[in-house]
Amino acid sequence: MLFRIFSSVVFLLVIVLAIPLAFDVGGPTCGLAFSLSLATFYFSLSILQLATPDESRFRYALVQITKAAQWLIVPSLLIWSLGRFSVDANVEAGWVEQTFGGKRAVDASVTQWIFGHGGLIESASLGSWEKLLRWSTPLFQLVEGFCSLLVIQAAGQMTRWLVNHGERGDSWMIALLAFSASVISSSIYFLWRVVQFPGISNVDATLIGVAITTVIFLCAWGIGSGRGNAVESSLFFAYIVLCIYQIFTDYQSSSPSATDVPNPQATPDFPPFPPIIMASYTTIVDALQTLPAAFHATFNFMVAAFSTITPSVLISLGYRLFVLYASTRIIPAVNENGPRGLSREPTLEDSNGANQFLAFLSWFSPSILVAVYTSLLMQHFASTMGAQSGNSGIGAWWNGTAHSSMDGSIWKWVNLAGTMALYAVELWLGKEEDIDGGHWKVD
Repeated sequence: MLFRIFSSVVFLLVIVLAIPLAFDVGGPTCGLAFSLSLATFYFSLSILQLATPDESRFRYALVQITKAAQWLIVPSLLIWSLGRFSVDANVEAGWVEQTFGGKRAVDASVTQWIFGHGGLIESASLGSWEKLLRWSTPLFQLVEGFCSLLVIQAAGQMTRWLVNHGERGDSWMIALLAFSASVISSSIYFLWRVVQFPGISNVDATLIGVAITTVIFLCAWGIGSGRGNAVESSLFFAYIVLCIYQIFTDYQSSSPSATDVPNPQATPDFPPFPPIIMASYTTIVDALQTLPAAFHATFNFMVAAFSTITPSVLISLGYRLFVLYASTRIIPAVNENGPRGLSREPTLEDSNGANQFLAFLSWFSPSILVAVYTSLLMQHFASTMGAQSGNSGIGAWWNGTAHSSMDGSIWKWVNLAGTMALYAVELWLGKEEDIDGGHWKVD
């Protein structure tokens, strides 16, 4: 179990570092090619796992060998993408123009025109992958809202069970109330930070006010009617604040201005910590300096790789990974067996059709992770590179191709409004006396 958790964390770290590195070093075509190759590899691996019966030793051994070899396959795919697709000068042309344009006349044969570098297969694959990711951004946003609502309701069910059926219900109630208060306080603080963004207009401020007023009304309605609880309402309020943050973030890194840089101060007369702590700190620093150069090079490489990703991208990715995992693991368990069933693994043999669909998605979670992360990185690099080249709008795909569909602000507002509407319908149709499913009664 520990090795599985460790390998999952390492896999996630490799994906988080490798894909933006391909975009940053090799350009948009290289990043798309690497993400497509990763998604294809893990999709094929998932298909192989699904098609492997329990009694097939050969296919089981093939699956295990492929899993073990992924630590060599992923770096090989990155090197291959950097060597083949780095910095394509003709990124503004679509795959149709690249394939059937006049430059294809230099191909020596039809085989080279179809299978060669920049040929029909390559251009059609990368062009289709780019359009799929670009037009899937609204889908990812809406699925995030739906899964978030499911997770929030599941959290409300579990906390209600702890209060009503746990051994120390009063202690749980006090602790959960304190947790809810801290979530609401933190959300209000981050909401205040969001409204300080310089790009917010009067219309944006009005929409924010309407959204916050509506969510406060829904939270009060849920608690007052007995169809919700404090934990559920606080998490729902926090998610609406997160949606507002995602709407107004520009996926760019915040570069401090010259006025933000503090003036150098003179060395204090007394050290900031006691001498024994300062001596220990000096000893640790000296020990780190004696490490081999490979450790320093690895650390510098990881710092450089992380510097290509902004916190907004990591927050969005981390949250979407969490709600996807919770939807495929926690929700079916709570739906069938209550909070005690959290240890159940998703299976395709489940009698519930919705649980079967979630279990099916869990098999392809690596490919979904690559697609969602690449979509977020496309928005990030479209914004940063477009701003550097003087192109306005987040839809300027790297060099100003003016793909306005990259801007998902409208769909983020749709997701926010749709999530609140769905929660309002659920509160309207919910039953106050339903304790074991849906919303549990407030004592």
